[in-house]
Amino acid sequence: MAELARRPHAVDEAPPVDPTTIRREYHRHRARRRFREERSRERSLARLRFFAVLLALLVLTAYVSLFVWRQIERLFGL
Repeated sequence: MAELARRPHAVDEAPPVDPTTIRREYHRHRARRRFREERSRERSLARLRFFAVLLALLVLTAYVSLFVWRQIERLFGL
């Protein structure tokens, strides 16, 4: 019967570490975090802009409606 291949003895040394890889991963992680924070900030600003424009349109609609109503009252003598 065939014998199993023997594995070399495990060495207690840590695997070799490439400093450029560590630096690259550190910068990549920081860039991803910065992107996430900027995206969150932009999303909240977009929400604020949306509600500001919506409020401005509602105020403008109310003003135009009152203006038209007064013109109709004046024109027809209501």
